[in-house]
Amino acid sequence: MTPPARRDGTPENQGRKPRASEIPLSQARPARRQNVSSEERRKKAASARSVAESLGADWLYEGETAPAAEGIRLQKVLAQAGVASRRHAEVLIDKGRVEVNGKVVKVQGTRVDPNVDVIRVDGVRINVNEEHQYFLLNKPRGVLSTMSDDEGRPCVGDYVAEKLASGQRLFHVGRLDADTEGLLLLTNDGELANRLMHPKYEVSKTYLATVLGEADRKLIRTLKNGIELDDGPARVDYVQIVDTHEGQSLLRVELHEGRKHIVRRMLKAAGYPVQRLVRTKLHTVQLGEQKPGHLRALNQSELTSLYKAVGM
Repeated sequence: MTPPARRDGTPENQGRKPRASEIPLSQARPARRQNVSSEERRKKAASARSVAESLGADWLYEGETAPAAEGIRLQKVLAQAGVASRRHAEVLIDKGRVEVNGKVVKVQGTRVDPNVDVIRVDGVRINVNEEHQYFLLNKPRGVLSTMSDDEGRPCVGDYVAEKLASGQRLFHVGRLDADTEGLLLLTNDGELANRLMHPKYEVSKTYLATVLGEADRKLIRTLKNGIELDDGPARVDYVQIVDTHEGQSLLRVELHEGRKHIVRRMLKAAGYPVQRLVRTKLHTVQLGEQKPGHLRALNQSELTSLYKAVGM
């Protein structure tokens, strides 16, 4: 029965310690034996410790103190990374779904170094290194892809000045020229950055290009077949004419080339000089509705996708 309320709307028994009959009972099944002697507890702990040691585990039991072990328990690391709760992480480990440095781990309590060890769940790498930072910046037009500029011109470093001042070391993955806008990754993970820029992994990049001239299917064929530039041939993986209007066209261009000004050079060589260029996508990471000058952290699914693309 709901207790009566005062005129001000608060329950009449507010502030009073509830009676035992008012406390809801737990739905958990009680233990069959409620009282265990200290001798029984000692024997049980000794037996469990013996089993754990034979398995190489490092669990703690009642009355024990933590050993001087290095690293953090694997289930805790998985929980901190947002993979699952600790209890669910233990289930994943039991089922052999977790790998550390390429080896399946089934021993509960295994300790790892998040800053060194590579951890995968169901074959997908998980970001567990708390020191690594991953950000996406929508770089505005007119901003240099540098962390500082001796001449005081606007640069990417201006947008992460607070992070740099706090001691975080960030650098941009690749670069966009000053007149090109859009998606630019910032990180302190050198291995991931190097692989994303390496031509071996052919990481795709998508741009929206506004060009002079009304594009037609001939342009699509030309870009797909390849154009000879002064530093060798270049071609796109995909091109779409999004719109044509009053002597201009909007194109969606996807390619894995990483040469300097490659999109502008290809379109100029094809007879369609670029008026505006925006990078909207890197592999599966998209700019979306993010406004120019805004910075956001990558989420776990985006980061996992990048790891997978470069074989990490």
